[in-house]
Amino acid sequence: MSAAADKFSRLAALKPIRPMAARAAAIRTPGEEDTLGRLLGAGVATNHFGEHLLVRNWFSTPEFCEPSSTTLELLSRTRDGARSRKTFAALQDPEKWLFLDTETTGLAGGTGTYAFLIGLAWWDAGGLQVEQFFMRDFSEEHSLLQELSQRVAERPVLVTFNGKSFDWPLLESRFTMTRSIAVPKLAAHLDLLHPARALWKLRLGSVRLVELERRVLDAPRLGWHRENDVLSALIPQFYFDYLRGGPPQPLAGVVRHNQMDLRGLAALFGKINELLCGTPNALSEIGSLDLFGLSRFLQRRGENDRAHSACAQALTIGLPEEIRPKACRELAQMAKRRGEHARAAEIWLDLVTDPHDSIHACEQLAIYYERHVKDLAQAVHFAKLGLATLQRQQANSRDPFLMARVVRLEKNFRRRVARLERKSRLSSPAQPRGGRAVGEPKASSELW
Repeated sequence: MSAAADKFSRLAALKPIRPMAARAAAIRTPGEEDTLGRLLGAGVATNHFGEHLLVRNWFSTPEFCEPSSTTLELLSRTRDGARSRKTFAALQDPEKWLFLDTETTGLAGGTGTYAFLIGLAWWDAGGLQVEQFFMRDFSEEHSLLQELSQRVAERPVLVTFNGKSFDWPLLESRFTMTRSIAVPKLAAHLDLLHPARALWKLRLGSVRLVELERRVLDAPRLGWHRENDVLSALIPQFYFDYLRGGPPQPLAGVVRHNQMDLRGLAALFGKINELLCGTPNALSEIGSLDLFGLSRFLQRRGENDRAHSACAQALTIGLPEEIRPKACRELAQMAKRRGEHARAAEIWLDLVTDPHDSIHACEQLAIYYERHVKDLAQAVHFAKLGLATLQRQQANSRDPFLMARVVRLEKNFRRRVARLERKSRLSSPAQPRGGRAVGEPKASSELW
């Protein structure tokens, strides 16, 4: 064979195999030798790619919640308006939603990482239907992915927690590496990690799903708990131990952990839906830090009026000392954008003595008094106050990055002071060459 022909044969080997027509998987009871299948209460699903374990459960909680159009619009809003409209249209049918969570052989991702357990859930009969696909060996991956492909085709709207960064890219790479199962096309993908981080990170610090269940969702009230739960970091090792002939019992805990994640994901959407659509009960029970988080989320989504109201309410309830100046600053900026310049100035005046915001407050007050009040003396006063504060910071700091910023701000403040003083002199009464203002009486020496 010629060298050129050899190259072309190698390239031909890389072409994807023509996919086979999808058929519904047949389910049978696991045999006596299948200890894991019997332990999990699973069925053995068979399709033209092979076998895998299938675990099915239905849970009455969390209950189905009708997604608000306001919530869907906020969660799908992006800079690309056309894509946002397309996503919003797909999201409006909850029957097309598919909650997804995976358990993998590694937490770093990459082409060597397998999703050995794929958990899916959807709303059904007022509760949550859960299906979990488990591969007992790497040879069952094609069968697993084929089943997932069919589920996504039926329900192309994905809801995940960090799925845009981890779960779905990993699955996309696994589909690609099969060369026989096309990557399913999604109509929309909601990743609830990002709104959860915006809403609750200020109060919780960690926004892991376990923490959200415990401190936001009140999982015991919903009918489940995480007692004796498996640590996520141990899950890959449990699976590798099983492949080497270890006991299957730890994997039952992994399957239950995956079920809890799916139920928590569905409950989390319900909570986010309550907050974003403005349910009165949800807003009356929310704390000040969560209100401030809600305000920041709404502000980033362009809901300025609702963001202003939530921020003002958070300040009225009371925020921690380390957070309050930040909230005041954002409230002032929102008031300024709304054209409420006097209200913004009141807030800036309260921040003049704050060590972190005094410089910015002085700059904003100088602008306010120059442009809106036309009081050049006050504008000069606050510009000089900001300059003096900068000079004190410059004298006390050894941070080279802060120094560079201080030098730049100091240059701007000096220009502002010089311009305001020049403007003030030009607007003062005209003076003759002798230095006497118009209308001022002559000195005694000039009378002669």
